[in-house]
Amino acid sequence: MTLIIHGTTILTADDADRVLHGAAIAIEGDRIAAIGPEAEVLPRYPGATLVDGRDRAVLPGFANIHTHLHMTLARGIFEDLSPPHRPPFCGGLSPIPLPALSVEETTVMCQLGALEAIRSGTTAVLEDGAGLLGSAEAMAATGLRMLLTERCWDRAGANIGDPSPFDHSERLGEQGLERVARLHAAWNGKAEGRLRVGVSAWAPDMCSPGLLRRLEELRARLDTIGTIHLNQIWGEVAAVQAHRGRLPTEYLEDCGFLQPRLVAAHCRCMVHQEERLLGKARASVAFNSAIAARRGLSPRISVLQAEGCTIGMGTDNMAEDMVEVMRTGLFMERIRREDGRNPAPEEALRWATRNGYAAMGVPDGGWLAPGNRADLILIRTDRPHLVPRLNMASAFVHQGQAADVESVMVDGQWIMREGRVLTMDEPAILREAERIATRAWGRLRAERPDLPWPPGLAPLD
Repeated sequence: MTLIIHGTTILTADDADRVLHGAAIAIEGDRIAAIGPEAEVLPRYPGATLVDGRDRAVLPGFANIHTHLHMTLARGIFEDLSPPHRPPFCGGLSPIPLPALSVEETTVMCQLGALEAIRSGTTAVLEDGAGLLGSAEAMAATGLRMLLTERCWDRAGANIGDPSPFDHSERLGEQGLERVARLHAAWNGKAEGRLRVGVSAWAPDMCSPGLLRRLEELRARLDTIGTIHLNQIWGEVAAVQAHRGRLPTEYLEDCGFLQPRLVAAHCRCMVHQEERLLGKARASVAFNSAIAARRGLSPRISVLQAEGCTIGMGTDNMAEDMVEVMRTGLFMERIRREDGRNPAPEEALRWATRNGYAAMGVPDGGWLAPGNRADLILIRTDRPHLVPRLNMASAFVHQGQAADVESVMVDGQWIMREGRVLTMDEPAILREAERIATRAWGRLRAERPDLPWPPGLAPLD
């Protein structure tokens, strides 16, 4: 059956950044069949199901190419606890650890993250984590397109940015490789092809040269995407220099880890030589702008782009709002460049959509064209902050909100329609996530009252 959204505005994110007014988009199965003026498209499909697109705009769905869905658990706790940017470095990304959760509890927090992702217009997610097998079934049920990248490391008793010596654990490395193999065997290509499995190295200071080489061999054998946290904090840079006598990106090149199907997350504590190496490898960079702003650091996006990197966007921790990420990225790059016109809104939209799909290995998604995957969103445009509707690309990037997203489609199937998520029991997940988080944080605070708990916490009973 053909479905047509008509009488609408379409932001294509194609090579010309075309915006079509009074237009229609036809969807057949999981693909876009036609795009064009309403008067041309409608007569071609006389039996189609019609969706009124007046006071709406159709955009490609967002691709979040770096996140940890379960870390919705840290919302309100970790945002203001960033590690120092200058010596002495203490190791870790927060002085308060994340409470331990069961597999079932972790799954609920991942569902909470998926709900927020859908409600902010996300259609594709690159999820980085350890033990993803336990929540894979629930993630498939969300209807999202997902690349699950199972995390590996072989440094014991440490975290990113820890200045202590590298304590190598062969057992940890083997366990990670086994987790990747199990997840790939169980879920790669499942959920009508929406779920794929990739390989994640935690960070350069958490992986030995031997493990990095084995992970790259495994990635190539599985014919999939690799990812890593790279130059995330200055403590990581110092740790790799202490352990390997090299900068993090130089270390990855030495180990043969840089390649075109690598998604390097963060890249915000780099010198130009490292940016050149990433560009030479044609790697993709996850510009995680909102968490970068919270940490007071930002990558040099224009330099990375000029050197040959593909720029996508991600949310990282605590939030899954890609509308916020897209706008924050635009603002941060303009401030860093001291340029009030560049990047343009159309470029930021491309980072958040088409480029992200390309980084995830989906070249026929993330932009709206006949033959491409029908992954798209409808936004309400009859909003006070979007009127007058003179330039919708600029208006939405500069003023749009996640609440403007009304409907979300993946592979031609609605996963949210007219403000209602169709694939999950949202009220039940919200109640259960609240209960799990309150209990987990309450347990940790009772065990560790000495930790630097933020003021204003709600009762954790």
